[in-house]
Order: sequence, then structure tokens, then C-alpha cells
Amino acid sequence: MKKTFAQATRRTALALAASTAAAAQAEPTVLEPVVVTATRSEAAMSALPASIDRIDGDALRAGRAQVNISEGLGSVPGLLARDRQNYAQDVQISVRGFGARASFGIRGVRVYVDDIPATLPDGQGQITNVEIGTVGRVEVLRGPFSALYGNSSGGVISIYSEAPAGPPRVDTGVAFGSDGLRRVGAASSGKLGSFSYTLGASRFTTDGYRQHSAAERRLENVRLNWKLGTDTQLTLIGNSVELPEAQDPLGLTRAQWQADPRSVDPTALSFDTRKTMKQEQVGAVLEHGVDAANTLRLMVYQGHRTTQQFQSIPVATQTNPLHPGGVIDLARDYEGADIRWRWKGETVNLVAGVAADDLREHRVGRQNFIGTTLGVAGALRRDETNRVSSADPYLQAQWQPTAAWLLSAGVRHSRVNFSSADAYITKTNPDDSGSALYAATLPVLGASYAVGEGLHVYATAGKGFETPTLNELAYRASGATGLNFALQASLSRSVEMGVKARPWAGAEATLAVFQTTTEHEIVTQTNVGGRATYQNAGATRRRGLEASGSWQIAPTLQAQLAATWLDARYQDGFLTCTATPCAAANQQVAAGNRIPGIAKTSLYGALTWQPTGGWRVGVEGRALGKVWVNDLNSDAAPGYATLATFAGYQLSVGAWDLGALLRVDNLADRRYAGSVIVNDGNNRFFEPAPGRTWLASATASYRF
Repeated sequence: MKKTFAQATRRTALALAASTAAAAQAEPTVLEPVVVTATRSEAAMSALPASIDRIDGDALRAGRAQVNISEGLGSVPGLLARDRQNYAQDVQISVRGFGARASFGIRGVRVYVDDIPATLPDGQGQITNVEIGTVGRVEVLRGPFSALYGNSSGGVISIYSEAPAGPPRVDTGVAFGSDGLRRVGAASSGKLGSFSYTLGASRFTTDGYRQHSAAERRLENVRLNWKLGTDTQLTLIGNSVELPEAQDPLGLTRAQWQADPRSVDPTALSFDTRKTMKQEQVGAVLEHGVDAANTLRLMVYQGHRTTQQFQSIPVATQTNPLHPGGVIDLARDYEGADIRWRWKGETVNLVAGVAADDLREHRVGRQNFIGTTLGVAGALRRDETNRVSSADPYLQAQWQPTAAWLLSAGVRHSRVNFSSADAYITKTNPDDSGSALYAATLPVLGASYAVGEGLHVYATAGKGFETPTLNELAYRASGATGLNFALQASLSRSVEMGVKARPWAGAEATLAVFQTTTEHEIVTQTNVGGRATYQNAGATRRRGLEASGSWQIAPTLQAQLAATWLDARYQDGFLTCTATPCAAANQQVAAGNRIPGIAKTSLYGALTWQPTGGWRVGVEGRALGKVWVNDLNSDAAPGYATLATFAGYQLSVGAWDLGALLRVDNLADRRYAGSVIVNDGNNRFFEPAPGRTWLASATASYRF
């Protein structure tokens, strides 16, 4: 086996060397300006006073399994996507440290799919409804300008379905690999006169790298677009995602991880920890050009999501009549709208709008046992209806007084209302109905200057705002019933300076330095059996440096590099808990401790040779510094470096395009933690990543 890998590596190196030699005789490709829309108006990425990256759909899919969108985001500095190998908890994504504490899903980072929020008004989001086979591009916005998206905008990830411009096409693909991985997908897109469409569906199954980590996921995505005259267009979007069942292996202690990274804690087996989920949503975007300068845009959406999760809460703990049980049943209905006006003048652009979102949640808690049978839904222990609503007006402006200067400014007033109506009231369980209001005004100001052709410098400053989510409010560390409305929102102030350059034809580079300080940082207080409680710490500070570069060495050979240095610390000391329930915090966290879940350094590099036909190869490397697992900084997941390679072949036969791919990840078979569970009360901090794995896939496309 080792000889086979060595031969494959040598062949990859020879192919890359041959292409490099050819590159010496070829002119590098001149890169066109990259246009982005994540700032709500089309603009050249190099001229904006903000850190923003764009990844095209083909680059997102090339040489990858297309299971998680995080696979293709390594080239974005400042963004860290952790592979949990746990489909019951979703991918863990953080931007400049925001979102690192999430015990499941995505929080602290706003996600949009075809302009529809995948982040609910409380700040809790997910990215499982993205069908990668139909993605046209991904834009990642970081830094102060993210705050113009309101609550929990430590960063913004905007995903757009492919907008076809050519005749109809049908794509199919099948992939299989290590640990029983199977993925079957199909997509179709095309343009027929004034109508265009993008359709996609996939089914993914895995036995899981670890014991008790099998999962199945089904995805569907539809995007339909009509040109209703020269100045009006209507886009309809619909998607659904279903997890019939995803087993939850929980985390491992250091001793368990070192003894057997594929193992599972016995409690996960005895309680059969698992999650089922189903979500459907639809949306519409209507855009009308009133005249040459004015455009109106209306977006509306509606969705429904159900979740049932079985946790490993001990039976003895649930004997307390105030305990909400070990099974969580959620039914969520959400909807919203964004109405926007844009005026485009000769040197000034204005955008004004209002975004309104509403979430209604029915939360039920049950015991996770009946008699001596564990892992089944038992007696009712919680029943409440929660609601979150927001209505945020915003205003943005761009002014280009000269050809070299671009000034950008914006302000958003964010107001988020939480309320809870308790329907589970007994002699020992009181009425826990209540409400809370969080509000903030978020200004941002930035300036960019073109020093010369292909060289821009910029500076930006702004304020941010992050409320607790319903899940962070759901439980109290003391074990008392009701929502934890004592939690405050955290407020942040960010400054950033950067350089964007095209040093020579076919090359691009960016450099950004930043600092973010926060007040009332929301931190994990207790985390046991998959259930976390939260509190406010004092002040924190994040200082960092991000650098990225790409070089089109030849028309078919490209190199990429992304590096991040991030120093995230608590500036104030505070008290936390080391056990649950926690009647009163009693363990001192020292000022100067590092914020857990955040790596100080990360590095990504890739070299790919991808001609339009024939053989294609690539190598990809990732490195990450150690990650502290708790506020006390008493343990950490060690740093690591991994290497992956792929080789494929593309063939065109008439109207058919055929492809095959073989990919190997973690070539050196390193043992490392793919993710960590912050502040786990049982010291089960570590979620092991797989060793050496392989993936094989075949694709076929037909052009009509």
C-alpha cells in the first residue's frame, strides 16, 4: 500500500513538473477583475475597503467529494471549517474566531443561500441545505462591513446557485470511498429564451469513521428565473434537506482518543444518541429597474424545520422534577422579507432597505428513557412556544470622488425581540414565560485608495452585535427551569487595514491586519451530554493577520496560498463552572487566557493542474496550530499538518463530457482532532478526524 501511494505521489509530481516546464514557454493568463455582490451592490473585489473572497462553483467542486461545502473553503484566510465527522452536529465554521464556541450548527456567522437567510433572526444558522452540485459561487465577507447584516455577523457567507447562460445540460455523478461513503447526485440547468433554471438533488450515506457515526442525508434544490421584460426579473427558490437519522458519537476524553480514535463513549451507545431533521423552504426575489438610476428589489421567504435529538443525559439527573429531559423535539416555522432600493449615480451609489425576520419555535422536552429502556422518548418534561422577531432598517453609500478614492459607509439598526410562553406548569415546575429585547445601532466606515494600477490600500472601522440564540437561552447552568434571559448581547468594535495587489499578470495577493474588541462576550459555561449553557464574560480581544495569494503560473496550472495568525484572548478574568448543575460559578478564568476553539495559526496551500481535457492532478496541504479546549486553558488539541492529492481524467465525446477522479486525504495517516467541544463538562473535548481515506468518483454530463 505504501508503495502504491509513493508511486501516485511521484506521478503527480512528474505531471506538475511537466506542466511547469510548459509554463515557461506560455504567457500567464491575465485575470479579469472579480465582481462580488455580498456588499449588496456589484463591485470589483479589489476596490472594496473590505476583506472578501469569491470561490466559483467549479473550483468548489474540483477534486472533492462534494459532501460538505467546507471542503472548498480552505483558500479563504480567516475562515476555519472544522470537520467534526458528526453529521448530527453539522460542520463547525468560524470567521476570525466568531462561531468557534458553537456546539452544533453555525452561530456568530451569517449564512445566505440565494439571498435567503440560512441564519435565523436569533443568530443560529446551518448550512446543510446547500446542494454543492448546483452552486455557482460562494462569497465570504469578513471584518467590520459584516455588521451591516445585523445580529451575529462576525462574518458573512453568501452562496449562490448557478445562473446558466447556455443551452440545457444534465449532470450526473456517483462517488464512493472510505467508511462506507456513498454519494449519488444529479443536476440540470439551462436557458430557454427569457427563462432559466437550475435543478439539483443528491443522496449521501456513510457508515462513519467512528463507531456510532452513520448518517444519511438527502438534498434537493430548485432555482427558476424569468426575465419579465427588459427591466424586471423574478427568481423563485426552493430547497429541502432531510436527515432520516444521523448518529451522534459525542466527544472523547484524551485517554479515549489516544487509545482508539474510532471509539465512542459508552453513554452514546446506551442512550443511542442521534438526531433526525427535515427542512423545507421557499423564496422569491423580484427586481425591477424603475429607470436608469433606480432599482427596487423585494425578497420574501418561508420555511419549516423539525428536529428530534436524543442526548446522553443520565437517568439520575432527570429525576429532578425541574429537569427538562434528555430528548429535544423542535418544530420551527420561519419567514421574512427584505425590501431594498438602490440608486446609482455617476460617482455615488446608495442602498436603503428594511429586513424583517420572524421565528416561531415549539420546544418540547421528554425523558430519554421509559422504565429501564434507554434511548426512547419518555415522559413529557417541557413544553413551550418561543418567538424571535427582528426588523432592521439599513442604509449604505459609496462615493468615488476621484478615480483613485472609494469611500464606503453604512449603518444598520438591529432590534431583536425574544419571548417565551410556557405550557408545562406543575406544582413543582413554575410558569417560566418571559421576554427580552436586544437592540444596537451598527455604523461602518471604510476608504480605499488606488496607489497604482493593480494596487489598493484600505482601512475600515465599525461596530458589531451578537445576541444569544434560542438554544443558548434554552437552559440555565443552575438547573432552574425557563429561558436564561439574564444573558446579555455582546457588542464589538473592529478596525482593519489591508492591501490588495496584482503584482504581475496572472497573480493576486491580499494582506489584512485587524483588531476586534468585545464587551459581554457570550461564552460556554457548562457542556455535558451534548447540552450546553452559557454566560457573559467580560471583555475580549482578537488581533490578527490574514494573507492570501494565487498565481496562474500557466493557463492550466495554478498555485494558491492562505495564511492566518489570530491571537484571541480574554482581557478580563471571570468565574466559570467545572461541573453541572452549577448553582454558582466557582472556578477562576484568568485574564489573558486564550479563547477556546480558536487556532492561533492556520495555513493552506494548493497546486493544481487542470486542463480542459485529459489528465488533471492536484496537491493540497493544510496546517493548524493547537487549539485550547476550555476557558481554563488546561488542555489543548495539538497542532497538525496534512497533505491530500487527487488525479482525474476528463474526456469529451460528442455532446458528452465524462470524468473520473481518485482522491486520497491525510496521506501520512496523521492522528489529530478534527474539532473540539468547548468546555465539555466530562472532559470529552476531542472529535477525532479520520486517518488516511480515499474517494473515487465518476461524472457524466450531456449538453443538448
